[in-house]
Amino acid sequence: MSTSPPVPSLRRALPTIIQGGMGVAVSSWRLASSVARRGQLGVVSGTALDLVLTRRLEDGDLDGSVRRAMAAFPVRAIVERVLARHLRPGGRAPGVAYTPVPRLSMRPRRAVQELTVLGNFVEVWLAKEGHDGPVGINYLEKIQMALPAAAYGAMLAGVDAVLVGAGIPRHLPHLLDELAAHRPTRMPVDVLGDPGGDHGVDIDPPDLLGPGLLPLNRPVFLAIVSSEVLAAYLTRDPAMRPDGFVIEGPRAGGHNAPPRGRPTRDERGQPVFGARDQADIAKVAAVGLPFWLAGSLGTPEAVRASVAAGATGVQVGTVFALSTDSGLTPELRARLLAGLRAGDLEVLTDGDASPTGFPFKVAQLDGTLSDPAVREARPRLCDLGFLRSPYRKVDGGVGYRCPAEPVEMFVRKGGSADDAAGRACLCNALSADVGLGQTRPDGRTEEALVTLGADLTGASRLAELHPDGWSADEVLDWLLAPA
Repeated sequence: MSTSPPVPSLRRALPTIIQGGMGVAVSSWRLASSVARRGQLGVVSGTALDLVLTRRLEDGDLDGSVRRAMAAFPVRAIVERVLARHLRPGGRAPGVAYTPVPRLSMRPRRAVQELTVLGNFVEVWLAKEGHDGPVGINYLEKIQMALPAAAYGAMLAGVDAVLVGAGIPRHLPHLLDELAAHRPTRMPVDVLGDPGGDHGVDIDPPDLLGPGLLPLNRPVFLAIVSSEVLAAYLTRDPAMRPDGFVIEGPRAGGHNAPPRGRPTRDERGQPVFGARDQADIAKVAAVGLPFWLAGSLGTPEAVRASVAAGATGVQVGTVFALSTDSGLTPELRARLLAGLRAGDLEVLTDGDASPTGFPFKVAQLDGTLSDPAVREARPRLCDLGFLRSPYRKVDGGVGYRCPAEPVEMFVRKGGSADDAAGRACLCNALSADVGLGQTRPDGRTEEALVTLGADLTGASRLAELHPDGWSADEVLDWLLAPA
């Protein structure tokens, strides 16, 4: 299948625990490094790493970690251009806004691809620094326009695994093969209103970095899917075949696959999942590839039961998100843990919040966009655009729209007002979760929106064991303890 060999660190010993990719930098390099040092798969979030890089620099990079990683990047001229534009020694002055980063498109300028490559390189390089444990990166298939440059940057830093969900990642094996050999390639992109059109984003590695590049290790590719049907589909064609699967159930945090069948909602407005939405594990096992189960499995008993059922292990998110190693701001983590200890922290499945249209798990927290009144009061704008979708315009050209942008603008672009109702700007909110929220001209800062898994049993038990909070190491000690 691959034109270059699989990564040895994952092939030698498949991990029992995959630490899930979460948010914008909730699964930070620090968290992934802590997990990988223990021989389990530490995963950084690959979403919006160009934004994460520039905002860390504009906050002064006070510990020097970002510049330390940038010093290892193979093209110094790219590094110097980014530093000249974004580094602010000592950090931003109070009330000063972050510098905008260019929005994604199907014809990105060179500077856009350079920034995306560098942002992904930095996060993975830092996660891998100082140890030989396996590090992965998680992407959303929905954000197709960023994938070629993002994956290339991660591979330049030696990423061991690429995990992709929130869609059908049929094109990823070929993309990774081509990037490993530094070959110019194209990532197909879905365009609304033109399903049969020939659309895509091109990347030319030698043009970006120069000639004479040594071949890269081709990372293991794990497809994140919700059903045995999709797992079987992706294995039929060698060009689409992944190296393994994460089988994610509807109780997992973040985005969930929509319920099968006719959509219905419960008395609280949550999409209703049923038996059809649970993967048939025996049929997944029959596919013959390694797989990990995910979705409210963050307890030692769930780990053991998953392995007994034929899984290699589990992917776990919530207990790592609440650990001291995650990228969540200390203030948000403290509030979430206080609610957990009091027994009143609640996570609901919001069918409207995400501009992707996928159901999205939302922790109910006063003052965040989980509160409909706070969401409604926020001025609608789309200035980051990571979740914008390309669409075919009346004149045959390609435009970009997001259901979370101003309703009249979305409707002008061919969207419907109903589809825009209740949407939250996840790009800005998830950036605020990790202390990188934008400051507006009127002094307002962006509100957060936190996602966790639906079942808080594991987190509640850890809170009893560690009343003052817990580290990623303590999560692993607990999950992997013998019966």
